[in-house]
Formats: sequence, structure tokens, C-alpha cells
Amino acid sequence: MNNLLTDDKMTTVMQMARKPRIHYPGALYHVMAKGNNGEEVLKDEIDKKKYLEIIERYKEKQDFTLYAYCIMDNHVHLLIQVADTPLSQIMQRIQQVYTQWFNKRQKRTGHVFQQRYKALLCDKDNYLLQLVKYIHLNPVKGNLAGGILYPWSSHRFYLGKKGNLVNTTYVLSLFSQKKKEAVDQYLKFLNQKDINTGEGVNAGTAINTEIKYLNADDLLPSQLPAKKVEEDAVETISIDRIIETVAENEEILISDISRKTRKQKISDIRKAIVLLNDKYSEASNIQLSEKLNVSPSMISKIKSQDGPQSDGVEKIMDRWEKENK
Repeated sequence: MNNLLTDDKMTTVMQMARKPRIHYPGALYHVMAKGNNGEEVLKDEIDKKKYLEIIERYKEKQDFTLYAYCIMDNHVHLLIQVADTPLSQIMQRIQQVYTQWFNKRQKRTGHVFQQRYKALLCDKDNYLLQLVKYIHLNPVKGNLAGGILYPWSSHRFYLGKKGNLVNTTYVLSLFSQKKKEAVDQYLKFLNQKDINTGEGVNAGTAINTEIKYLNADDLLPSQLPAKKVEEDAVETISIDRIIETVAENEEILISDISRKTRKQKISDIRKAIVLLNDKYSEASNIQLSEKLNVSPSMISKIKSQDGPQSDGVEKIMDRWEKENK
């Protein structure tokens, strides 16, 4: 379920089927991803460092802004503003790459995160500061070691820690154009009195700032934030339609796609279908596995590959996209 933070009301919208997440350049999301079955999939320092490394890698590739984060043992909070790349693609890359790394490290298979992460579409003008506060005070609320200075949140970047992972400039500028004064006002906003010890945080008043949510799955364009509102230009197409059109373009039978074979052409077709699904459809890895007769782990591997695809795969995708423009 997607949600939109609003000023003063909550509108309930009946949801008949899962729909693509609302996307427009400049959209701000509070993302929460949990370990599958509540498992501690980010338990130690190595896990948390790796997850942040992956976020930073894809932040550069997919041009999104990260305003805040908090990495807990069994879940994460991220405050992300997207540009042209939809949040679904950003999170898919991050979660898949971490899943492959974690499973290899732990010598295990299967899901690492719950399949559907939660994303709250936010009113940036009214709730950006409250969300930064909420995320940074999660360790305080959870009584974790370090409190406000918990080492796996972005709070330290706001105090001056160097790095390109988090964009603190805009948030701090909302307090003051002078850096020192901005940090002081930010700490007051958190009700933080002692920058060194972390003592003085009043978690009760800081965490419980009321934020109301609006189901955004069926919102009309007029109900979206007026600034930079755009419809997602990518039409959602059924995976069956993608497979049928690819088979027709490549002059093969649909049954040939799922037949056991080592032919390079069929391998390229399968890869192209997986990548086209990634861009234009919503079939799960399990569904793709059943339709293509390929293991779910191979589907994940295809999706997470960096760099250009083979010439054969790109030509298949180009032919399909020209046919479906």
C-alpha cells in the first residue's frame, strides 16, 4: 500500500488489486523494508555497512536523493526523493543485490526481505523535517545503545560527518543558512541538549508528532502535490502480453521459451523478457520462473546485472519496444 502524507485528513480508498506505485520526479517517500518473517537480516556491522554501500552505489547510478536513514537489525527506514527513476526500480536493485550478497555470506537461499516493502508518499513541504526527526529518533524509541548517536542512522551526517551518502544541505537550510546555527536549531528540533553525550532527548514528544496518511493508490492527479506532478509515463503491461509479442517478433512458439535448451537465442529471449518485465510489468520472480522455466535465483541474477546486456538481448528488447511504443 502506498500512502501520501497530508495536512489534516485521512481518505480511505478501497484497493481491489495491487497497482504500480505512484511516481513523479521529485516525489518523496518514507520507505520501510523488513526482514522476512521478522528475521535479523542486518544484524552485524558487516551487514549494515554492505547495505549502505549498495545504497550509495545505486544513488549514483539512479540519481535519487537520500535525506535520512536508520538501519536496524531487522528493518530499515529510508527517506528518498526520486528523480526520473521510479522508486520501485531503485528498491528492487538495492534489495536484490543485498539479498544475493547476504545469502552467499550466510550460505543460504530464499527471501531475505518481505516481498512488498512499505512506501509512504510524503508531502515534502509539510513533513520533511518531521520525517527526518522520526527516523533519527527510532533508536531512542527502541532504547538502543548510543541513543540519538546510534551509529547506523544518518544523524551523524547532520552533525558534520563527511560523505556523499546523505543530502543534509537542504534540510539544514530550512533552519538557517549558517551551518553552525542550522545544526544548533536542528538539535533543538530533536530536543537534543548535549551534542556529545546524546543526553536530553525527550523521545516521547519527539517521536509522537502526529502525522496523518492518505492512501495514494487511486488518487487523482488533482490530489497529488501541485509541484512537479507528472503521470508515470510507463504503461503497465501484462507479462503474458510481453511474452506473446516477443515470441511473435522472434518468430518462435511461446512453448519454445520454456523448453529446456542451451540455445543462445532462447537464453537471450528469456533475459530480454525478464528485463522488459522489470521496466513495463509487475510479474514476480516466482511467476517469471514458472513461465520461463528458469530458477528464481537466475531471475534475480539477470535483474541485478550491471552494465550493458549482450547485443542479442538488446536487439530483442529494441524490437519489442518499437512494436509497443
